Formats: sequence, C-alpha cells, structure tokens
Amino acid sequence: MECLKGYPERLLVARVLIENGLSVKEGKIYCNDIELPPVRIGRVAKVDRRTVTETIKTIEKKSELKIIFRHIKSAGHSLKEVAKYFNLGVVEITPENAKMPGILAKTASLIAERNISIRQAIVDDPELSPEPRLTVITETKIPGELISAFLKIEGVAKVSVY
Repeated sequence: MECLKGYPERLLVARVLIENGLSVKEGKIYCNDIELPPVRIGRVAKVDRRTVTETIKTIEKKSELKIIFRHIKSAGHSLKEVAKYFNLGVVEITPENAKMPGILAKTASLIAERNISIRQAIVDDPELSPEPRLTVITETKIPGELISAFLKIEGVAKVSVY
C-alpha cells in the first residue's frame, strides 16, 4: 500500500492481482503459467488498460514490489461454492478482530475432536478484505451442536454453517 500511495487506481489493480494470485513477470500478468491481457484485469479492477500497464511498470520498478509480485501463485479456489454437490460441510466464521490469534487453531481442534477431516481452510487477509472470514470445508457436514462451541471461541462474532 505504501509503494502505491497516491495512486488509488493502481492500488485497485494491485489488489485484484493479489486477491486472484496473479503474478507480474517481464511486463506481463500471469495466473500461474497462463498470460492474462491487461484489459481483462482492468475490467475487474474497474480501470482502463493503461492504468493496468502503468501499475505493472510501477511494480517492476520497485524492487520490494517486484519480488512479491514475481512469486505470487494462484492457490486455486475454494470448494465452498460446490460443497453441497459433494456433500461437504462448510463453516464460515466471522471474527470480532481478524488479527486475533487462535481462531483457526481452536476451530480446527473442535472439528478434529469430532473426527471430521478438513479439506480446506481459507482465511481472508484482513488487509485486503473488508469483512474477513475463516471458511473451513470439511469431509462431512458439520453437526449443529458444534455451532455453539464455535461461538464460545474467544474472538468469534458470528458462525454460519452450510
């Protein structure tokens, strides 16, 4: 954020890159090994392609940005949207303070105590997400009685189970 201070549109582009695991190498944007045109990134960031191009140039000029954006990789997407089709469980936890430690660990412990396997755990970055959440996808549905246990975890504001 500090490197792009004064350029709010470039910051929008950088956010789109980070949120989608897109890297910048040799003046181009990649999703892993797939090159993406600047105009597509611009549409998502709601800026024109020239702003995307200028953002790429800025990233490549600043060594602290270049090293970060060169090594970003897409981690794939969450199974949340397709969980019901695979009979997977989903628990979404909204913290009071996303920087409070222990919420993920305590959530995982409660699930493990029930002998339920975790397929994915995704934690939104509090710097990038306006309402960060912990989303845990499990091998089986989450028993309803676990909801009250999740709510007792220090720092948990809200729990949704799908």
